[in-house]
Amino acid sequence: MTDKVSLGTLATGVPGLDVLLGGGLNEFSFNMITGAPGCGKTTMAHQMMFALAGPERRALFFTVLGEPPLKMLRYQQQYSFFDMDKVGTSIRYVNLTADLRAGDFNGVLERITKEVEDFGPSLVFVDSFRSVIQTGRSGQEGTSDLQYFVQELGTRMTSWMATTFLIGEYQHNDTEANPIMTVADGMIALSQLHEGDAVVRKIRVVKMRGQAHMGGSHTFRITDNGLRIYPRLLPPLAADRHPGVPVATNPARIPTGTPGLDAMLHGGLPQGHSLLAIGPTGCGKTILGTHFLQAGVAQGETGVLMCFEKGTGRLRNAEMAAMIQSGQVAVVESRLIDLTMEELEDELTSAIDRTGARRVVIDSLSEVTLYLAPECARNLREGVFRMLSSLARRGVSVLVTTGLDDRTVNMNFARADIAYMTDAIVAMRYAEVDGQVRRYMAVVKVRGSNHSSDLREYRITDEGIEIDPIAAPVDGVLFGRTDHANPGD
Repeated sequence: MTDKVSLGTLATGVPGLDVLLGGGLNEFSFNMITGAPGCGKTTMAHQMMFALAGPERRALFFTVLGEPPLKMLRYQQQYSFFDMDKVGTSIRYVNLTADLRAGDFNGVLERITKEVEDFGPSLVFVDSFRSVIQTGRSGQEGTSDLQYFVQELGTRMTSWMATTFLIGEYQHNDTEANPIMTVADGMIALSQLHEGDAVVRKIRVVKMRGQAHMGGSHTFRITDNGLRIYPRLLPPLAADRHPGVPVATNPARIPTGTPGLDAMLHGGLPQGHSLLAIGPTGCGKTILGTHFLQAGVAQGETGVLMCFEKGTGRLRNAEMAAMIQSGQVAVVESRLIDLTMEELEDELTSAIDRTGARRVVIDSLSEVTLYLAPECARNLREGVFRMLSSLARRGVSVLVTTGLDDRTVNMNFARADIAYMTDAIVAMRYAEVDGQVRRYMAVVKVRGSNHSSDLREYRITDEGIEIDPIAAPVDGVLFGRTDHANPGD
């Protein structure tokens, strides 16, 4: 019986990247980091290098005809991952510009070999390797020299037990026909997508030998801490979805903070459910949300409020302000442009994990679309599905608000893209009755639970939302007016 060889993996130190790679980076692998100028290649390389380098795992960073090491260091020092104590001891920079200008691949190879033998690194970076290719001789002879150089470099690095990264400004067509591809074990491609005034950065693992890496393009953002990647994946199934695990048929009910709504829900919202409050502007959706969080705090539960255009100063009362100040309610209030749903989900789940929140209010999805990059706005449904699935996995109860024009009086909410994703829907709308504008509410659905089918009138007061205990005494509530008279009049 022959034992299989196990590949060691390295944690890259780039949040989200290990998920894309299938658990980490293969040790002793020969990798390419590619992309257009300004997409974050050098920053990602440094972030990995400073995360991995240490007394037992040293790193060599070769610069080639690009910015000199001093200039590179000046800018990379601005990131939180940079550790000056590692430079010179665990990390060494070498400039190959003079060697490369001679146009002799063998000379460059021997210089790299000498530096590696002298320093004994476990990590080797060459930035930008495209410069090596462009400096080579043209024609068949130059291609042959480059092929030999790349293969020899890859062989030597493997024999030296070094994990190697070649960084270059390659386009897709360049890499397909490039001799490096026959040697590279892994290839990570970075890009910037421009649409209108929006720019979204994407990362894709094109190739990674020996690992079941994630396919597709994934969003990332460059922050003061370096790159942060947001993998597009669903959370694991909840425990009760696995075979052999009994399904809870009667989940506990929690108060919504609006007693009349609790009555319509036959005792409150089932724990862990998501509730969509949908209706036109001014109908009280935000008030419903703030009272939902207040009811949780009254029971000893912390909450998270995610809001957008309104801002916390415009939507909270004195009691809500005190809860935010005391930390009983955390606020996720992004003001970034070109947002993605993956970033919002990450901010939201981080706040939940940090505070142990049991309730979340998202107010509102109508506003978030104004901040999303166009591509992400078109894929809003996919992003909301991932977000709600992640919250359901955590057992968090969620109230989501979204706007819908008040002409939708036939209870058909199919065009509200997220309606079918939530466990419960409360519809709120206006009607003209006897010369007055009145508000009406109905529970449209609650998954796995009975609920009132009444259409009930409600009022917004200083205390919140007061709902009539009995059904609205009208024949039909229509947009524009409600007639009590003979239909023929």
